[in-house]
Amino acid sequence: MRAPARDRVGLQQVLMNLMLNGIEAMKDMGAPGKLTISSHQNGDDQLLVSVADMGIGLQPEHVEQIFSPFFTSKSQGTGMGLPICRSIIESQGGRLWATASRGPGATFQFVLPVKVTAHSVIQPAPSRT
Repeated sequence: MRAPARDRVGLQQVLMNLMLNGIEAMKDMGAPGKLTISSHQNGDDQLLVSVADMGIGLQPEHVEQIFSPFFTSKSQGTGMGLPICRSIIESQGGRLWATASRGPGATFQFVLPVKVTAHSVIQPAPSRT
């Protein structure tokens, strides 16, 4: 399985949207919030990224609806952010989903295929001397 070329700008857009949604969900909670972003390799061929917030939460009946164009639970929302995020992830061979947390908050996760070879080398950043 060969991983598709990565759209770095698209992935940045996905992460920014998920983080901003989480921050907005925590804004009116009346207590300090916590946004957790994590990633790890899931098996040999997938990268799993999670964005979890301690916000107002997600209604279980809306878990799939939130990815439909024009569906929004925000007073100023367009309902396009999450459908665009899902489209970006799927165009790269991945999958994006949401789960309601027990208690406050929600978790958004996506997986992307990865291919690690024996010849993969991480190049250090150029020095600024």
